[in-house]
Amino acid sequence: MKDVNCAYCMQGDLVAKFAYPICKMDTGFLYVFKEQSHPGRLILAHDKHISEMIELTDEERNAFFADVAKAARAIHKVYHPKKVNYGAYGDTGCHLHMHLVPKYEGEFDLTMPSVKRLRRRSVRLCKTVTIWKSNCSGRGIFLSGKAEQEASEIPPM
Repeated sequence: MKDVNCAYCMQGDLVAKFAYPICKMDTGFLYVFKEQSHPGRLILAHDKHISEMIELTDEERNAFFADVAKAARAIHKVYHPKKVNYGAYGDTGCHLHMHLVPKYEGEFDLTMPSVKRLRRRSVRLCKTVTIWKSNCSGRGIFLSGKAEQEASEIPPM
């Protein structure tokens, strides 16, 4: 069952507000989160519109976590974070999804001016989209024309 008010069910413009769709996984859809204060931050949204992990069978849950692990391995391979944090909240949307948030040693410089910090985040997003596009070839890239345009307008590093 799809919920017409759910960003993950409807994809398109609703999800484009906060993420770029990257590729279909075995149990869901992988997105690059637009806010890249943690380079490589991803979201894996389950195919089913459910709000609780307990609504999955053991096999479905295991397959979902296998996809989470695949995405985490890719983050480690490409970005080399110190650790990846995982979060499944659902406070504002009741569609099972997992945030994968890479954590880096000494990643924040709180003395940096805010404009420079925002610029750095934009560059990280461009780099993240480019890396995921090249690493998902053959799996199907689903970046919309608008996402391609937004990513291309960010100057290279």
